[in-house]
Amino acid sequence: MKSELFYKNPKTILNKGTGFLAGYTHSLNPYTGCSFGCSYCYVRQMPVALFREGQWGHWVDVKQGAATLLAKELRRAKEKGKVTIFMSSSTDPYQPIEYQEKVTRSLLEVMAQNPPDFLLVQTRSPLVSRDIDVLQRFKDKVRVSMTIETDSETMRRHFTPEAPPIQARLKTLQKLADAGIATQVAIAPVLPSSEYFPDKLKPLVNRICIDDYFMGDGSGGKRTKKLGIDKLYAELGLEDWYGAHAYKEVQQRFLRIFPEDQIYISQAGFEP
Repeated sequence: MKSELFYKNPKTILNKGTGFLAGYTHSLNPYTGCSFGCSYCYVRQMPVALFREGQWGHWVDVKQGAATLLAKELRRAKEKGKVTIFMSSSTDPYQPIEYQEKVTRSLLEVMAQNPPDFLLVQTRSPLVSRDIDVLQRFKDKVRVSMTIETDSETMRRHFTPEAPPIQARLKTLQKLADAGIATQVAIAPVLPSSEYFPDKLKPLVNRICIDDYFMGDGSGGKRTKKLGIDKLYAELGLEDWYGAHAYKEVQQRFLRIFPEDQIYISQAGFEP
């Protein structure tokens, strides 16, 4: 999907951590909008998307001068106390435009010079491996959370056709692990998957976060319902997977392979 680009000059770059991200002092979004345009993305029901011309996934704002802005705001924030950052809450920091613009890399370089107490990088893109050299400078103050909602390419293409293939994400996890960077897999939201999903992840990570529409969309599933995601399940005859109970089946599958203390549910898995 080719997105229309807009170049903006934001006045601020760090936002206060609230709601689902209340465990963080700040959230950080290198871009506004996301060309992955995942069908279930809760941001589609937020003001940033609802009051914007153009369909979600078809436009991206590039934040110019983001690194300079962050250097100032991070310094001020650290003077006030502990700083923990979630990157990103409403966009993927490694969506395709990052190849060209490198806004995310510039932000990482600023933070590597003056590290926050903790940084979580949330992405579904193999491009994160490009920045291993910078991420290593954070040592134990960073974790990369890789979204892998399912082990089925059929499901991935049905729900998130513009997102990177699953196998590419698995290879990226191995690269990060080999580089000594802490990682987790975010099965968020839970999509239909096979009973062998845990076996595929076991060699790669020791931390799993399982989340669904009802716990993770910030509205008890109301935002997701407005998107009509249930129809996508119906098209595949997998209505049983759309419900508040579905994550429990996945959790039980993972408990057969992973120790209980390596499995986190919803918000707890994203905490600093």
